[in-house]
Amino acid sequence: MNTNHLKGRPSFPFETIAVAIAFSPRLEAILSESKRIVDVLKSNLILIHIGDKTAEKEEQLDKLLSRFNYDKNAARIIWMDGDPVETILSLCKLNIVDLLIIGALEKENIVKFYLSSIARSISRKAKCSVLLLTNPSKEEDKVKKIIVNGTDNPKTIHTLNTALYVAKKFGVKEIKVVKEIDTPALAMTMADNNTKPEASKIKKDFNDNESKRLHSIIERSNPESVIVNERIIGGKPGYAISKYARDKNADLLVINSPDTQLNLLDRIFTHDIEYILADLPCDVLIVHSRVNN
Repeated sequence: MNTNHLKGRPSFPFETIAVAIAFSPRLEAILSESKRIVDVLKSNLILIHIGDKTAEKEEQLDKLLSRFNYDKNAARIIWMDGDPVETILSLCKLNIVDLLIIGALEKENIVKFYLSSIARSISRKAKCSVLLLTNPSKEEDKVKKIIVNGTDNPKTIHTLNTALYVAKKFGVKEIKVVKEIDTPALAMTMADNNTKPEASKIKKDFNDNESKRLHSIIERSNPESVIVNERIIGGKPGYAISKYARDKNADLLVINSPDTQLNLLDRIFTHDIEYILADLPCDVLIVHSRVNN
């Protein structure tokens, strides 16, 4: 498929939102949550179901759309058979989708959310941004706490500006940009025949340098009325920010999309995004920066 029409397209606004739906017990909550997001962002909506189109499914979906006041003339519903991952990705490209919404699953009735293999593959490969909903609600539930991963990457400025776009739309007055420092790597750097004062200076210089890098990204962003706070944390990249978001009861964690499809080494040594996808701390927005395609 020719995707030249997607190249250079900014990561926001989310003009077209697609929702991947399955006829599961969570369908009602996902439709309710998605409706609120679409209304706030003033987006066009596409509902995608991969599987059989039956009269029973059509009737169930029609009732839910009526219950949540969907504009049936505006919302497109696509029913299609095929491989779920490849079909959803293809439909998102074909329809120039800016944001794909997918529901996560609750594990063993405890507050841990994970993705099916299908959702995880889509999250890695999508050429649009992906919103993973951990606990979609039928009740009004506004986004309040947003955390952004401030990793050193050319895409991070686009991810940050996308997070600010979402914050402004939802009336969030303050967000936090968090940069992880790989503490094992730092410890190895300081362990090379350094005295205690020398090691302390190395650590301070390293932290100061990382803070400057993070601040330089934030200086290039467009916060307008939103306050942007900065925070440096130590720990394994991916795992540290996931834990931080959970500890702070964040509503939304915003991260970069993977740079490339995971290779053999990524499968042997856990990739940072895999820590987040394996145990979602809250809703996660994976921002795809098409300007870097």
